[in-house]
Amino acid sequence: WIGAIPAMLFLALVMMPFYYISKTHSVPGYLKLRFGEPSRALSAVSFAFMTVLMSGINMYSMALVMKVVLGWDIHFSIWVSSITVAIYVALGGLRSAIFNEVLQFILIWAGALLIPILGLVEAGGWTNLKLQIAHNASGQYTHLWSTLGSFSDNPMGIHWTGIVLGLGFVISFGYWTTDFLVVQRVLAAKDLRSAKMAPIIGSAFKMAVPFIVILPGLLALAVLPVKLVGAPEAIATGGHSYNEVLPLMLARYCGPGLLGLGITALIAGFMSGMAGNVSAFTTVWTYDIYRALINKTARDDHYVSMGRWCTILGVLISIGTAYLVMQFGSIMDYVQALFSFFIAPLFGTVILGMLWKRATDAGGFLGLLAGTLSSIGMWAWVKIDPTALRYVALSPNARDMAENMYRALWSWIVCVVVTVAVSYMTKPRQDSELTGLVYGVTAIPHETEVPFYQRPVFWAVVIGVVFVILNIIFW
Repeated sequence: WIGAIPAMLFLALVMMPFYYISKTHSVPGYLKLRFGEPSRALSAVSFAFMTVLMSGINMYSMALVMKVVLGWDIHFSIWVSSITVAIYVALGGLRSAIFNEVLQFILIWAGALLIPILGLVEAGGWTNLKLQIAHNASGQYTHLWSTLGSFSDNPMGIHWTGIVLGLGFVISFGYWTTDFLVVQRVLAAKDLRSAKMAPIIGSAFKMAVPFIVILPGLLALAVLPVKLVGAPEAIATGGHSYNEVLPLMLARYCGPGLLGLGITALIAGFMSGMAGNVSAFTTVWTYDIYRALINKTARDDHYVSMGRWCTILGVLISIGTAYLVMQFGSIMDYVQALFSFFIAPLFGTVILGMLWKRATDAGGFLGLLAGTLSSIGMWAWVKIDPTALRYVALSPNARDMAENMYRALWSWIVCVVVTVAVSYMTKPRQDSELTGLVYGVTAIPHETEVPFYQRPVFWAVVIGVVFVILNIIFW
């Protein structure tokens, strides 16, 4: 919840007006307008690299479902899933990805809701489930905040500062407000009010996602008769990993018909994610790298062809990254590590560019570069010398996820400090050059007059109140 809801509301009310007014097609496109070509090139290259690394997650996840439920070989499953996605993304582009995601959204909820409902029936309700989890694992798994007062009181080995600042602020705001995979879809809205409402509506559904994602994991701790370990250990021993919980639970509760619906829902979600990643990679490569840096004068049909061929290339690279995901303890460890490398410093650059008109071109570029390199450097430092964990994650007891969150926080701070320092040493742009790009020098357009219950601000407040209530209930 804290890793999504506040950031989605911030995207809707603060960030979308600027993306929409500037008429940019991507976050790198905005950085070109705000900080110049070097910042755009750096962000485009790093984002393209991150996107293909991320797309391997969905491919690996699809292959896991086929492996667990159908008994297929993991390598064969990876190739089947990749070829399917490559065909429909290459032929349909962004529009196919958007329409498929809308249809898959319904499938995902229809299929995945079976697990928490049937699981809670077997466990005897929420109260009995908590008792079983406390007996099999730890009662800490059913609390959000009460165990975060000390690094040693929770299984992640993290303090609340890491959750609030590292996840809730840097990683969350960075992902939801600067990840082209997210922003690209909202930019397709017909007007500014629609662009604002899209993340707000999405945040309402996002608040329900833990019931079909987190709750099945908790149920597995209570009722699943197998020992789950990290991915590398599971592969080495032939056992099941954390990543396989959802298909295992589907196979446990669903007969052939319902199992088919559930598996279709899972594969639909993974295909949606992979298609989105490949589509985003294709757009950034074609517009922000190829057209901007390599071939500036080609016709539109040439760029369309380049994008389609690039789709095939992106899928092939994703196949390699699918094998890379296997080396991490869980999929989420891999995801948050990538976010700390690329998303956290990018958020520092974008937020300063939008809210501070004194930020200069040199400051934006050097801040983004310093933040990215510092994050990768901290990761390498801990890999080479594990005792460095006490400095990066503030505790020698921290697990991988805690390290990712603190590393993201430090890289964001490095980016902001370098950007501010360099900006004060270099000449800023004139206000006239920043119109449409920075708060304070931009006239925000008024939305069409509608009743209060149709206004984005009203629904953002409603979502915010529900968000606070949920955190109190599961304190």
